[in-house]
Amino acid sequence: MSEIIIGKCIKIHSKLGPELFESVYKTILFYELSKDSIYCERQKPISVHYDNIKIDLGFIADRIVENKVLLELKSIENILNVHKKQLLTYLKLTGLKLGLLINFNSNLVKDGITEL
Repeated sequence: MSEIIIGKCIKIHSKLGPELFESVYKTILFYELSKDSIYCERQKPISVHYDNIKIDLGFIADRIVENKVLLELKSIENILNVHKKQLLTYLKLTGLKLGLLINFNSNLVKDGITEL
């Protein structure tokens, strides 16, 4: 699944280039995945479960693909450790095993991909 997602990101980036708002990339990636009947949830709320209670803290994953891959999409100058920690937190809370942090503001989008 990650190969398909990365391929679509490369396609989008090659057509649009870097430096657009991340909302543009998020919307077009959702369109590209949907076009191929790949299930993708947008802006998925993530809760914390503690002592049989559910706590909503405002965590929201950008995209979850096929209930397997969590995506955090950025269009920023540099990926920072805080962005990686955000993805790791979301992976821990959802129980998903694979997360992709993708920065579209790279000369080559493949250089802006962090897989956790």
